[in-house]
Amino acid sequence: MLFWVTTLAWLAGCAGGPPIDRSHHAAGQDSRVRFIVLHYTSENNENSLRILTRDRVSAHYLITDEPVRIYSLVDENRRAWHAGQSQWFGYRDLNATSIGIELVNPGPLDGTRTRWAPYSKAQIGALSALLRDVQSRHHVNAWNIVAHSDIAPLRKTDPGPAFPWRELARQGLGRWYDENAVTQRIPQVTAVELGSPAYIQSLLARIGYPIAQSGVWDAQTRQVISAFQMHYRPANYTGQTDSETVAIAQDLARHFPASTP
Repeated sequence: MLFWVTTLAWLAGCAGGPPIDRSHHAAGQDSRVRFIVLHYTSENNENSLRILTRDRVSAHYLITDEPVRIYSLVDENRRAWHAGQSQWFGYRDLNATSIGIELVNPGPLDGTRTRWAPYSKAQIGALSALLRDVQSRHHVNAWNIVAHSDIAPLRKTDPGPAFPWRELARQGLGRWYDENAVTQRIPQVTAVELGSPAYIQSLLARIGYPIAQSGVWDAQTRQVISAFQMHYRPANYTGQTDSETVAIAQDLARHFPASTP
């Protein structure tokens, strides 16, 4: 009997332990957050909130539309389940190192994915303010504010070609290319560059995209090209290479090398 009393007392002492002194903070630390991933929900406000709070999928923030409201659903210090199998600049498992932001938007309006729902000015205004806050607190590089389709191009298309990447990038909330330089570069793209799958694959990998270096024009290459075009050339995202696509990728590779994730 005495043994059990002594054991229980010892366990109780371990469970309680001494008080934790939180008065000191190490200089050698930084945020776990390297990336911000943007999504559309494909649902209305009510269904989006239900799915992101009750199902086995989540995001740190949800931005509704009509009316616009920002919901904080997962603490930024915790992992939200929004990215799935993903990769950017060689980093995998982006759920562990990212903030996920969902926007209420139906996405494609037809089965052929030629018509997409627009984002309202008020919703993008709310997103801009949130992005600026999250980016500044976690020191996220502009080229690490990405689409779900950027980090998982074989599975996802969100936030789609209607998303205003150019507008946000001009506010420092994402990366964009030098439009004047690309205009001058387009006629200089060579037939060898345009016709080489190995060159295109290496170029897309250099600017962050997960793409197998197969050296052939396979299905995964077309899908990654389409994801790239949705982000940077949304007027035409067929997945076919052309001089403009190559020139944009070349300019991005010049300014945002993969050695600086």
